[in-house]
Amino acid sequence: MAQDVTYSSYLDLDRILAAQHPSSDAHDEMLFIIVHQASELWLKLCLHELFAARDCIAADNLRPSFKMLSRVARAQTQLIQSWDVLSTMTPHDYSAIRPHLGRSSGFQSPQYRMMEFLLGGRNPDMVVMHEKTGNWADRLQAELQQPSIYDETIRLLARRGFAIPEVVLGRQLDTVWERSEEVEAAWAEIYRDPQAHWDLYELAEKLVDLEYHFQRWRFGHLKTVERIIGFKRGTGGTQGVPYLEGVLKQAFFPELLSVRTAI
Repeated sequence: MAQDVTYSSYLDLDRILAAQHPSSDAHDEMLFIIVHQASELWLKLCLHELFAARDCIAADNLRPSFKMLSRVARAQTQLIQSWDVLSTMTPHDYSAIRPHLGRSSGFQSPQYRMMEFLLGGRNPDMVVMHEKTGNWADRLQAELQQPSIYDETIRLLARRGFAIPEVVLGRQLDTVWERSEEVEAAWAEIYRDPQAHWDLYELAEKLVDLEYHFQRWRFGHLKTVERIIGFKRGTGGTQGVPYLEGVLKQAFFPELLSVRTAI
């Protein structure tokens, strides 16, 4: 009954606060675990909002999606700030923890991968690394067959009368988005006359904000890794900093960036 609910029982604090299991005697391992666990909770919220926002965009019900996308951007600031806390760990501190991590890595986060897929950063080869994580491989594979948020946005532009080529609308969904001159031209029309297309203009800016914060999160990751381990390879087998530098060059919504030069 509602009167029996307490702060602790409602939030299931007993399980949350008992979920930290350090593998070493290193003082900083608690920091390392909590930062990553908290990040996964923020990612869970981001996915909750992004799935709902995609449904709203597909239904041409944009106003609720604006709140959802804004909330994701604010949640991303929490993810960004988590690097500031983790960066208090020195190379010596991390060296005491690293032998206990095995081949585990943030690269293996299925929620991060799902967020990438939702935004359109899709690489089917990435699914295999999640095959041992519950049903995540199946969930990610299923997501690859769904339109990304940007796919749904461009389909909406077509329904609103913008000249979007069929080759774009019918593209293979499990691939990375490729920049289209026609899509850029549609956004240019919207940006040149926002009053005539205000909701689409606002949607575009919400998406730009989303990508901006995602890239800031990636950059914070890069600089934190660089600060703590230098140019060593990552525990998951990636090249570490060079890999993260390459990821920074990947854009989810390329026409929303190039249109700024075009107009």
